[in-house]
Amino acid sequence: MKPEQKRWVIVGASRGIGAAVAQHFVSKGDWVMSGCRSAPIAGEWVQADVSIPAGIEAIANAVGDAPVDGLLYMGGVWENNAFTEQYDFMKSSDAETRYVISVNAIAPIEITRKLVNNLSQSKNPRAIFIGSLSGLEHLASREVANTASKFALRGAIQSLRLALRDRHIGFSVINPGNVATAEVLTDIQEGRFPPQEAIPLGDLVSCIDWILSLSPHVDVSEINLEQRTR
Repeated sequence: MKPEQKRWVIVGASRGIGAAVAQHFVSKGDWVMSGCRSAPIAGEWVQADVSIPAGIEAIANAVGDAPVDGLLYMGGVWENNAFTEQYDFMKSSDAETRYVISVNAIAPIEITRKLVNNLSQSKNPRAIFIGSLSGLEHLASREVANTASKFALRGAIQSLRLALRDRHIGFSVINPGNVATAEVLTDIQEGRFPPQEAIPLGDLVSCIDWILSLSPHVDVSEINLEQRTR
């Protein structure tokens, strides 16, 4: 690793937003550790299922005592048939609810705790998490577990900012609408989602890049990215 390289731990880097973010920073010459269940397309792979403690431990063990400039938690899951007319809360199992909340809310808390000492070695440490517009007040969607987890994530990050104030870590949550990942574009094309203009992946990556470019004197608590109505 070169002295000028930044070091990023990216969780959920195998596809979608996380894959795009990992590709972006690898292309810049930064060191990227990609924690995910299946092989990522960029970064050093740590095979980890963050819905269980062993997966979180695997990421922490792989990082070891090394300094980390940023934790980028890009992972996220939702219920079967989420955001379509086929979604039915009454058919969503208790196991599915626990799985969604464990990945979207519990894992970010536990991974942050594991990496606090690593982040504290950076001159300008930051932790960025992907939330959702459905986690904002009065914008809940019908997907109960996913909405609950996104509300919980925002609350957790607000509390982490207070609990770790002496560590001087910048905590940010980005709450987007539908982002133009391959999965979302397929859902739109095949009619599972209504016709719409999804948020370009590049715009989300630019938001992350911007937050990471700021001085240690600035904290960005939240950014909401809404699709323009047409």
